[in-house]
Amino acid sequence: MSNTDKANNKPMLNAYPDSMGGTLGDITRILSSDDLKGTFSSFYILPSLYHSDLDRGFSVIDYSLEDSLAKKEDLNALQGMGIDLKLDFILNHASVQSPQFQDLVAKGEESPYKDFFINWNEFWEGKGEMTPEGYIKPDDKYIKDMFFRKPGLPILMVKMPDGKKVPYWNTFYQEVKETPEGEKYLGQMDLNIKSPLVWDFYDDTLKKISEYGASIVRLDAFAYAPKEPGLKNFLNEPGTWDLLSKVRALADKYKLTLLPEIHASYSEKIYETIADKGYMTYDFFLPGLIIDAFENKDGSTLVAWANELIDKKIRTVNMLGCHDGIPLLDLKGLIPEEQIENLIKTVVGRGGYVKDLHGAKNMYYQVNATYYSALGEDDKKMLAARALQLFMPGKPQVWYLDLLAGKNDYEAVKAAGAGGHKEINRTNYTADMVSEALNKDVVKRQIELLRFRNSFAAFDWDSSIEAKAKDDVIFIKWIKGDYAATLKLNLTDFDCVIIAKDKDGERVI
Repeated sequence: MSNTDKANNKPMLNAYPDSMGGTLGDITRILSSDDLKGTFSSFYILPSLYHSDLDRGFSVIDYSLEDSLAKKEDLNALQGMGIDLKLDFILNHASVQSPQFQDLVAKGEESPYKDFFINWNEFWEGKGEMTPEGYIKPDDKYIKDMFFRKPGLPILMVKMPDGKKVPYWNTFYQEVKETPEGEKYLGQMDLNIKSPLVWDFYDDTLKKISEYGASIVRLDAFAYAPKEPGLKNFLNEPGTWDLLSKVRALADKYKLTLLPEIHASYSEKIYETIADKGYMTYDFFLPGLIIDAFENKDGSTLVAWANELIDKKIRTVNMLGCHDGIPLLDLKGLIPEEQIENLIKTVVGRGGYVKDLHGAKNMYYQVNATYYSALGEDDKKMLAARALQLFMPGKPQVWYLDLLAGKNDYEAVKAAGAGGHKEINRTNYTADMVSEALNKDVVKRQIELLRFRNSFAAFDWDSSIEAKAKDDVIFIKWIKGDYAATLKLNLTDFDCVIIAKDKDGERVI
């Protein structure tokens, strides 16, 4: 049974609510202007539109709107323009400022939310030794397959009203400050999916997201949520798929399409497993494959990937850039590792940054750069990359900085300090900056391509798609009924021709 039928395959803008002008209302006005009207049918608004405190939205306090950035009338205006939404739901964790965690800290054992989060010692009872610090250190056999995103065990020692400290599972960020009033916490606490209250919370959240106008819900960090002693704490099986199945039952009530977000190498075939189970999946391979094709003047691997999507009827959301970075290690098993290393060196050589997890080689999975800068800030390559994206199978997601031909923002990285590498591709544009960018030829021509992709009847989920590569030329053709759209791209000079055919004949776009 598929969960993919409710989402269209038309272009989708991707931005924070304050990325273009300062508020979601500003973006709404820009989208309704003559410059961008008719360009997008969907909008992926990143989760800082929610009430959040960290990680630019991904540490959610609650799923009410952050009034300073987004108002319900803005969402209504988007719906009035025929633009549906893709919104985030973070399954694995919530902010320590969430009402549930604050109730736990205030009431301790008397809190109804004491099992809403994962009590580390209860989870590992009988499977390790108690340390002098008051937490169980699990026996190696139980954690040898677990991956922790930070050094040490993923726990936060939470001070209860009686002064006792209790360890709770904390996969991601944490900070503890001593204040005159006592300890103050900052961070994200893992949710206990075995608690009925968590499932009530999941249901309430999906209902609220649907009422905002969402058609697609991106499940962030979902693969960390199922945990069992002795199993992986990331994508354990069958726990991960059982979790998704239960979440899908809730999503179906509200007519929501789920988009599970997960990075894994091509060789692991996780994208195929997700698709086989009836979900949309991210095409994290496309951004790197396009750069690889451009650098090597060879589109054969890119076309082979297109044909795999076509043959296996995999529904994807594809992209060039995004709020995180350009995924390149996902390509393992699709292109040789030496080629991947060369891609990383190329993007870094053009000003990109690499983040190592724990400082370990080959643990990073993204290079941080704007896609425009990753292409050498070459207008012709940017247009060629956009044309390829729009003709690849899937629903095209367009990062606002890619659309505006944004360059690497080194000042933002410097201002953010340690760990601020992602800010290189998250520049907030004022309204004047947006207006200036919209006058660039490379931006106007991207908009022309997007309008064509958004409106021409050859593009649909059930269209026939043909893709082939010959020498240094890529051909991709979409056909539906009397409509056909053909892309011919030369990888040597990046000349790009698009031909549209309907019942009135052919024309060059």
